[in-house]
Amino acid sequence: MNDRPSGDRPTGAYITENYDRRGVDVNLRAGPQMREYAHIADRVAAHGIGPVLDWGCGFGQVTSLMYVGGVAVESYDFQAGSPVRKVPLPRYPHLSMTVSGEPVALPYPDNWFAAVVSCGVLEHVPKPHASLDEIHRILVPGGRLFVYKLPNRRSYLEAIAKRIGLYHHGALPDDEVYDIGSAVRLVSGHRFRVDDARMANMLPLSMSSSALAWRLAGPIWESNRALSRIPLLNLLATNIELEATAV
Repeated sequence: MNDRPSGDRPTGAYITENYDRRGVDVNLRAGPQMREYAHIADRVAAHGIGPVLDWGCGFGQVTSLMYVGGVAVESYDFQAGSPVRKVPLPRYPHLSMTVSGEPVALPYPDNWFAAVVSCGVLEHVPKPHASLDEIHRILVPGGRLFVYKLPNRRSYLEAIAKRIGLYHHGALPDDEVYDIGSAVRLVSGHRFRVDDARMANMLPLSMSSSALAWRLAGPIWESNRALSRIPLLNLLATNIELEATAV
């Protein structure tokens, strides 16, 4: 589920086809985008808490980076029709993930995790309110929720993608887009205190997997971070990030 679309509808078929031509692993092949995943893993590791659930882990790149950073991390992903089972991560087979065909319920006891990471997931789930209640259930009191890559409805990059017929958030049935206000209201409406809400990503981090883009990944990522801190301009950023506490 990690930042990839699911499902289809006739009016969105051409968008899905264009997205698939780029490859569902496009983010893993882009140096600047991998810099962002490393930054996310570092932010979570800096809190020094665990265990951490990578909710909707996808290929497992954030799980792997957190694991390397010393985080006690567990991976979970939705797979339609699958029973609850453990399988190797697709790109990191030395690590495993739990998969389930249940779109909301999570196969963990109450108060099990110290933190949950949602990286490009919350915007794709069919029932975000129920999913947030379920995340709250498995968190310890005072546990942390980290939300990354939540799509900004005012993103200039999403607007360009829509104009030229590429996949964009909001195109498919379960896609949702947000602004800071609606994102904070969504999360805080489910017994979370939002401690930080910020805009992120002014540059197209996953546009190129070329050798040059990998060599320039550092400067591109730092420029992206600097631009994302400019007031007003960052209202057009691609993503919203939230950090919240279970109360």
